[in-house]
Amino acid sequence: MDFTFTEEQQAAVEAAKAVFSGVAPDQVPSPALTPGAVAEDFDRPLWARLAGSDLLSLVLAPEHDGAGLDPVALCLVLREAAKVLARVPLLDTSAVAMAVQAYGSAELAAEILPRVGRGELVLTAGANGRTGHDPAELAVTAQQDGDSWLLDGVQTGVPWAQSADRIAVPAHTGTGRAVLALVPRDHAGVTLADQVSTSGERFAEVRLDAVRITAHQVIDAEGGWEWLRDLLTTGTCALALGLGERVLAMTSDYTGKREQFGFPVATFQAVAVQAADRYIDLRAMEVTLWQAAWRLALGSHGALPVTGDVAVAKIWASDGVRRVVQTAQHLHGGFGADTDYPLHRYHAWAKQIELSLGPAAAHEEALGDLLAAHPLS
Repeated sequence: MDFTFTEEQQAAVEAAKAVFSGVAPDQVPSPALTPGAVAEDFDRPLWARLAGSDLLSLVLAPEHDGAGLDPVALCLVLREAAKVLARVPLLDTSAVAMAVQAYGSAELAAEILPRVGRGELVLTAGANGRTGHDPAELAVTAQQDGDSWLLDGVQTGVPWAQSADRIAVPAHTGTGRAVLALVPRDHAGVTLADQVSTSGERFAEVRLDAVRITAHQVIDAEGGWEWLRDLLTTGTCALALGLGERVLAMTSDYTGKREQFGFPVATFQAVAVQAADRYIDLRAMEVTLWQAAWRLALGSHGALPVTGDVAVAKIWASDGVRRVVQTAQHLHGGFGADTDYPLHRYHAWAKQIELSLGPAAAHEEALGDLLAAHPLS
């Protein structure tokens, strides 16, 4: 087995490092000190640099002016983005674009994908449902009416919905089938109510009241929404890994310089053991992430559906990133809570990532259901 990344994937990482090298995690007000959102919009200048470096077209096919790379490459870039808390809808836009490419009509792909690659069109997805605990597709109903569809329902916690041009909304039909509608943000019948994430970013509750959209804006291919949900979840695991790696590096640097009783605290056994445990967490997060991303990229068959590998990755990502930031706060002492130091920002982002698209407990339950339905011989 060869577990090394391809030259194209490694080139994407280098390009991402170059773009993110000038990003400061504290470029916006602290979420701990801001009663509302830390900013009205995402980082547009960074978005333009991502487009200029061809990172927004990374996963698009050559016929849509893209590089034709896979979810593994996307996760590699997301990993770098999380290290600097990059405030851009990279995961949401890329994942929805990939779903359009894989499951949408040729007309929809031609309309959307080239503009996504140039940074002209921003996409997001309503993946949290009405409460954040129930399946997202059950929160909205979709009824076909001739050459159009009627949508009714609510999606909560939609990232940067106020800044997105299209919102991918999963919905269920009368036959129990899930479809994915790409709804313009300013479409008649769409109402946005401001929400603020744990990380201080501007989210929205998206309410759809008899929203009528044309059939070509709806992806009704079987498995389209489920694939997008798995990709969004896997991308969230990549964000958790990158954030956790940066936090552990910050902790190593701090404990190597902080002295107590005349010695760096990093030399104390209790400190070293805790840091080593968190390193093990990160390596488990990494291997389960690449397993899930690889299954998504190849669509390979296994003892369990790919959703099982995604669930395992999210279990490790949610529990692991929480343990990493908690240990970092402990080993930094009071300095870790200082709002002039960026660690508290990573803690807020980690909590947001931990719960996004389901905490570990939810994915443990899903994994149990999969194991019951697919007994391992």
